[in-house]
Amino acid sequence: MLSAFSLEGFGVRLEPLALDHAEGLAAAAAGDRGSFGYTWVPDGTADARAYAELALAGRGTGRQVPFAVLDLRSGQVAGSTRFLDLDVFAFPPAWPPGAGQGPEPSDERPPTVAEIGSTWYGPAWQRTHVNTACKRLLLAHAFEQWQAIRVTLKTDARNARSRAAIERIGGQFEGIRRAHVMATDGTVRDSAYYSVTAAEWPVVRGRLQARLSVPV
Repeated sequence: MLSAFSLEGFGVRLEPLALDHAEGLAAAAAGDRGSFGYTWVPDGTADARAYAELALAGRGTGRQVPFAVLDLRSGQVAGSTRFLDLDVFAFPPAWPPGAGQGPEPSDERPPTVAEIGSTWYGPAWQRTHVNTACKRLLLAHAFEQWQAIRVTLKTDARNARSRAAIERIGGQFEGIRRAHVMATDGTVRDSAYYSVTAAEWPVVRGRLQARLSVPV
């Protein structure tokens, strides 16, 4: 399993998600919940604790790395994000193709592919530097530390705000996976898939740097 790690820069800190973050998560999600229609965002401390427990169960599979997002300017928890669907390409490849996941990622055998998802921010941090900063840190870790070849980003196909945010950072639209999973509103959702590849990372990094107004 990958060791726990934190990421920090551009005014945010991504800490390994823990039960101790429950109160902060609940506080971040308080207020107007109108923008949370397509994402599970905890409502209250008890729900935030259940959210953290489920995230930690995902961490226990060895295929997810969940974080609490801290805004360093205020010192408050701003939301949560994570790596998920971490996988290592086995060589020689499994036969038949697609016959299960590769080895569990570890520090010695880092992920070849990853997804960034389960992301939400409280109303006070939406449309601020926080999402751009988090994506900059997560993508840099995937491509520069793990040497991953691809990072996936996906969202409910109806979530125009999320899709626009992915496109702004340079995620390449791949298509719609129809009737993919159950949505938070109880319907069956279509998922819009995007990705960034290692070859595209330098351009995406430059775009993120420009949005953060810091030198490359």
